[in-house]
Amino acid sequence: MTTAPRTRTTRSRLPSLTGLRFVAVLFVFAFHASLEGPFADAGINRRYADVVANAGWLGVSFFFVLSGFVLTWSARPHDTAAGFWRRRAAKIYPLHILIWGAALALVAWAGTAATPHQAIPNLFLVHAWFPTRPVFSSLNDVTWSLSCEVFFYFSFPLILRAVRRIRAGHLWVWAAATAVLVPLLPLVSELLPASPALPFGSGSVWQFWFVYVLPASRLPEFCLGILLAQLLLSGRRVPIGVLPAAALVLAGYAVSLQLPFLYGLTSVTVLPVGLLIAAVAQRDTSGAASVLATPTAVRLGEWSFAFYMVHRLLLEFGHRWTGAGRTWSTPSAIGMLAAAFALSLLLSGALHVAVERPAMRYLSGKRAAPAAVPEPERDPAAQPAVPSSATPGPSPSPTA
Repeated sequence: MTTAPRTRTTRSRLPSLTGLRFVAVLFVFAFHASLEGPFADAGINRRYADVVANAGWLGVSFFFVLSGFVLTWSARPHDTAAGFWRRRAAKIYPLHILIWGAALALVAWAGTAATPHQAIPNLFLVHAWFPTRPVFSSLNDVTWSLSCEVFFYFSFPLILRAVRRIRAGHLWVWAAATAVLVPLLPLVSELLPASPALPFGSGSVWQFWFVYVLPASRLPEFCLGILLAQLLLSGRRVPIGVLPAAALVLAGYAVSLQLPFLYGLTSVTVLPVGLLIAAVAQRDTSGAASVLATPTAVRLGEWSFAFYMVHRLLLEFGHRWTGAGRTWSTPSAIGMLAAAFALSLLLSGALHVAVERPAMRYLSGKRAAPAAVPEPERDPAAQPAVPSSATPGPSPSPTA
């Protein structure tokens, strides 16, 4: 009896992953909405915050894994590193620079004008390398994750070359080993200074920065996405369907809420997130129908980067405009959050059409139609531009 040779998977479109991006950014929005404490009923505020306490951390992890996955899936056979970096810069920098300018104006209006030590690293997306909250959470604080993505982009050509040399039968081992690195980070962080203490969660600013913000510490999640994409491209399959993988993500999230703060950030959800991404991609390659692949879902997924970039500023400064610290009755608070969501959505659609697409067309060196597979724009949980003592750390990113 002979066994048919394993065939490589065709690089087909992955519309469901684009649609899934918007689901992930909803987790981020829900988390940031909880930071505003909009409900006059303190009990509702507390219960809502408890439920979405780790939603932002989950969102950013999803976007980092997705980033590695889709970049590998869509990698061009004869591409150059310079060409790849040019396209990535065209994807993120035009919108970032526009929102950076808006954030400068907003923090000045609020009386907390950014210093050069904050504004310059943020502009060049290197601020996540600084272990101080006023810097890595400066201005539009969700951009800390773009700082990680820039590091990923610079590393990607070298990492992909190394991953392609791994025997297909060993990719699962490498993926599992990479995922195991994530829960080791909080353990290693115990070696770092225990002060200054975080004003939220537990641990120190140094420990939080090392586990969650430092680009090098988030690289394993990006590499996990690369390994899983390469596994599928080699003809292997993930032994799990979309619904079971989604159930694993939810179970991991529930467990994360019970863990010590630093261990609950991404430790127990990173592997389920990777399996979900791979399972969704696997279903797309089979041609199966999916609600995530509908035109509306794909369109919203395409808007997710712009949504991610504007929603935090709208929530925070919209709240300040209506009255800093103001709360509303439960129906009114829900209405205010719905209005913030709708405004974020409308603005993200306009920015995608007016800024993102033209920038990609004219700056990336191509005039073709939009990419057939979802491309990162990320990851993903944050605080005000000049962090207060009551708000958590940097926001997650959907650059993936």
